[in-house]
Amino acid sequence: MADGRFHLAQLNIARVVAPLDSPQLADFVALLDPINALAEKSPGFVWRYTSPGRNDATGDRSLGDDQVPNLSVWESLESLREFAYRSRHLDVMRRRREWFRPHAGSYMVLWWIPIGHTPTVAEAMERLAELDQSGPGPRAFTFHRPFDPAGNPIEQRTAASAQPSI
Repeated sequence: MADGRFHLAQLNIARVVAPLDSPQLADFVALLDPINALAEKSPGFVWRYTSPGRNDATGDRSLGDDQVPNLSVWESLESLREFAYRSRHLDVMRRRREWFRPHAGSYMVLWWIPIGHTPTVAEAMERLAELDQSGPGPRAFTFHRPFDPAGNPIEQRTAASAQPSI
């Protein structure tokens, strides 16, 4: 559902298992540019965060040396879902256990922002903390428990059609 006044912001945190320049992460690093380019060409893509002087966010060390933020803005929940789970991006997600360590809490959060607002990593981390503290709600939610811009829960068709298992 697209809303003409809001866009969807998303953050996910990758906790890398080794330094980015290690052989263990070579495939992941090689996929960054093609997957970022795919995102930028995808219907509904609005914006993505990049570290200063880079074309990706891997230079951001604000969360620690082993954590890389992925922060982007999309026109709708559907457009983000389409990119994340029905494009070549899914191939990267299937390999995430090779490259990333598990999180104790939430590693991904979604929230609505007014069109034209550019979220910061700090703002995104506040939403992630809110999700961990209060569970999904209108201000911080997940693909499994989404909310519309008015704050109403979005009815999911079925778990299988909403998000493929990976």
